[in-house]
This record gives sequence, structure tokens and C-alpha cells, in this order.
Amino acid sequence: MRAARRRLCSALIVAYGLFSLYAAYTVFLRPRRPAAPRPQRERRGPRGFTDHVALGNEEWNPWEADEKNEQAASQRRYEANIKMIKYVRSHLEHTSLRVQIWGKAAIGLYLWEHIFGGHLEPADVTAQWREGSQKAGKTYFSFLTGPSVVPGHFSAAAQHVVLVLNGREPAKVAYATQWLRYAQTLMETRKIQHVAVVLLGNEQCNNAWIQPYLKRHGGFVNLLFVTYDYAFVNEEDIFQWPLGVATYRNFPVVEPSWSMLHDPRSYLCNFLGTVYKNSSREALIKILKQDDLDKLCWIAAREEWQPQETNESFKNYQDALLQSDLTLCPVGINTECYRIYEACSYGSLPVIEDVMTPGDCGNSSMYHSAPLQLLKTMGAPFIFIKNWKELPAILDKEKKMSLQEKIQRRKKLLEWYRNFKAWMKQKFINTLENSFLPRDKG
Repeated sequence: MRAARRRLCSALIVAYGLFSLYAAYTVFLRPRRPAAPRPQRERRGPRGFTDHVALGNEEWNPWEADEKNEQAASQRRYEANIKMIKYVRSHLEHTSLRVQIWGKAAIGLYLWEHIFGGHLEPADVTAQWREGSQKAGKTYFSFLTGPSVVPGHFSAAAQHVVLVLNGREPAKVAYATQWLRYAQTLMETRKIQHVAVVLLGNEQCNNAWIQPYLKRHGGFVNLLFVTYDYAFVNEEDIFQWPLGVATYRNFPVVEPSWSMLHDPRSYLCNFLGTVYKNSSREALIKILKQDDLDKLCWIAAREEWQPQETNESFKNYQDALLQSDLTLCPVGINTECYRIYEACSYGSLPVIEDVMTPGDCGNSSMYHSAPLQLLKTMGAPFIFIKNWKELPAILDKEKKMSLQEKIQRRKKLLEWYRNFKAWMKQKFINTLENSFLPRDKG
């Protein structure tokens, strides 16, 4: 139905252009028929005799002004129509790539709403089908998501597709594989030309299952954007992608406010999260309690991870970010966590435990000092520590900072995060255009 509407709109534009050109031809170019001689008008003089005046032989024409006005108006209409046609043509020429993004993992919402700044209709996050579109660079992007977006039950509206998939665990990998096979079928039947994948990777970087689908290994996937410090990132066809905020928990797009920047905050730091047995998180809680630092920070530890927040727990978490100068980010299964990006959204500086977690993540041909190479490369203004024993000194320094110094730090953090998202958007667009658009032969 949407494709039909687009074809109808294109047909109407072409028809309108042809009609306008025909009208211009009629007014300016078509040979005019010889004007029929006008009848002579009888004019009586003051002495009562009749003068017969052949108006065709007179220089004065009572209709001349109207004809000139009409001709000028026709000229303006013609020029306006030509201008509109040129605009439409240039717009179509500049939008030289159409890409459809199929969001089948929550990380797709971070891509579309947070990085692209796009909107979805309907706004209801529980809707079965949601879509949005925008033009960026030379590319027209459309985005589809929702439970009703399933293989074979909708039409590909573009020849270039970005698949957003979840490969974190075996069940998710099985579902992602279904989508890849569907995209492969569309490629084989020439309904689409190119495919890129944005992948929520495994937290231990066990992503070997995706390799056979990549073009470099004989598959059909042109580009892979993958989370975490995946060792095969090469900045050629495999790129590191930010984990972002927990959109599966409906973490919102946060717009900075005056109070967020300027108001004093009630807590030096915060940590709300799961404390795993025999982890550095246990050591962190112990240090906070030993030095009574937990009285200066908003601490809410739980023993078991919960995939979904209650309304109360989610509000508490957002309040903790907004009311804390620092957000403590101990490692979990992976060093990179949603908390980092969520803290940035509220201007709460992340304090990150900068150690590599067990697994296959680590150094690559591009990055030699993982973890968090994407953030470090982009100059993230965070506090990186190797051991939580460093925390008391950090909090002691925090106590001595003036409000003005903290305001400047918040501004710097929020500005960096805004630029980071803008840079990721531009890099994503450039990478697609460089890969998908035909290259000039010179």
C-alpha cells in the first residue's frame, strides 16, 4: 500500500510538470492565429457628423494593458513551474539512496530515536507496528519496528536494508538467523541489493555465528556494526557500535534543562544495580560502607538481575542519575553497560572500572588497549579507574569542588555526548553511502 502511494505521488508530480510545460508552450511558443479584423466603431463628432475610424489602423489599443498583464502573469506562472520542477528533480537526485531499517532488537530504538533523533508513529511503545522516516545526507531512511514486522508479512520498500538484530544468547541468535535467511532470499530474488547488520553482540564477544553471512566470508552482508570490543573490528566492513541506553526498559530521550545543568545535586555518587557474588561490585559496596561513603551516595544494591523495572524502581533510577554528580559503573559481564550512556543523558559523570572482562573481547587490528575503545577514541571525558580502592580519593576531591566547577563539567559532558551521537550518525550514513552507492569510474 505504501509503495502504491509513492508511485501515485510520483505520477502526479510528473503529470503536473508535463501540464505546466504544455501551458507554457501554449502561452509562449505556439504560433498565434492572425487576429480577426475588429469592426469599425462609429464615432460622432461634436458637430453631429459621423467619422468612420478603422481602429486596426490606430496605434492605440484599449486591450493592450490587459494583454500585457496576462502575458506577464503567464510568464511568472511558467517560471514558477520550471522552478518547482527543477526543485523536485534536484531533490530526487540528491536523495540518491533509499534505505529501510528493520528494527528487530531494542538497540534499533537507540539508533533511530537517540542517534538519528527520529520519531515513530504511533508513539505508543506497545503498538504492533511503528514506523518513521527522515532524509539524512544523500539518503532517505525509513524505519520499521514492532511485533507485526515479521519475515514475509511486509514488503521491502527499498533496495537497501539495515537489519537490527540481537545476538546476545542462543535463542536470540536463532531468531536473528531467521531474519538473515529472509534477507538472503530477497537478495537472491533481486528484491533488495545490499544488506547491513547492526548487531547487539554477545557480552563475551562470541559472535562467530555471524561470520559466514559476511561478504568477506562468502555471504551477502556488506557491513556489520557490532557492540562491545569485538576483536574483528577493522573499520572496513566491521565497525564497533555503542551499546547505548536500555531502550528495552523504555529509557527516554532526555533533553537537557537549565536545572539539570545548574542546580546543586544531593548526592556525590550513585549505584543502583545487581551485585554479583565474588565480583568487583561486592568490593565496591564494601569500600563505600567502610568509609561511610554510602551516606554521601545513593546506593541501592540487589542480588538478582531484573530484566524489567517497576514504575517506582525506574523513577528512582532516573532520580538517582539526576541527583548525583557521579555515576559509579562497575563491570558486569562486560565492561560496557547501559549505565554509562544513561548517566551521560543526565549529566552525571561516569566513573568506570577500566578492566577487561573474561571472554573473547579485546584487542583488534584497529584498537590495542581495549576495553571501551569506541568511547576512548571519541575522547569520552569520564573518570577511568583500575580498582575501586581509588574511589575514596575521588569522592574526597568531589567534596571540594565548587558548584560552578561542577556546572562546567556537566556542560562538557552533555556537549560531548551530543557530539558523540552526531558523529555516530554521520559515520553510519557515510559508511552506508560509500558501500551502497555506485562509485564513479574515472
